[in-house]
Amino acid sequence: MEWNLLKWPISCIAGISVIAIYCIFTFTSFTLFSSPFSPLTHWLSDLGNSMMNYNPQGAIFYNLGCIFTGIFLFPFFAGLNKWYTNENRVKAILVATQILGFFSAISLMMIGVFSEEFLQEHQFWGSIFFMLTLLILILGNFSFLKHPNFLKPFAYYGFVVAATNLILLIIVFILLYFPIIEWFTVFSSLSFVGVIVYNTYKLKFTS
Repeated sequence: MEWNLLKWPISCIAGISVIAIYCIFTFTSFTLFSSPFSPLTHWLSDLGNSMMNYNPQGAIFYNLGCIFTGIFLFPFFAGLNKWYTNENRVKAILVATQILGFFSAISLMMIGVFSEEFLQEHQFWGSIFFMLTLLILILGNFSFLKHPNFLKPFAYYGFVVAATNLILLIIVFILLYFPIIEWFTVFSSLSFVGVIVYNTYKLKFTS
């Protein structure tokens, strides 16, 4: 393994930062929550609610985590140009994925700026973020599947994540309250960031 980070692709460094920052800030906020906290009864965004019966001490950590994670998503998506191919249609789909990724980064930052206390704005940006995440999974995995150096099982895994997220989102609209779905969407998406980091690292140092 190449340990000189200066030689790593930017999307690898940024992707690892995305996962680490979100998890560290989320866990820090979780430890400061004012009452027992469970994915079965609480939305992730409850961690960013500074009201007294939610997370007055830890909300700042979750909200900053969303903002910093969004910032590192920009170089992560920009670095996906390593996966461009000579097939124009596939390349165009990956470029579209990158553009949607930039907008998803902005929406995640706005989730941190407009925490649950600003409910209408928070729900607006949250809806945009989750819809963009689903589109990114679908389009991105299609372009990765067409690349000869992307490990195909990981691309299929991405489609499974996308399909599962779509089914769960439909359940949310029907049941209206099912917080664990939000947890699955966020952390399964983070896991796929990890998949892309691994594949990009392999592409850089083994191709």
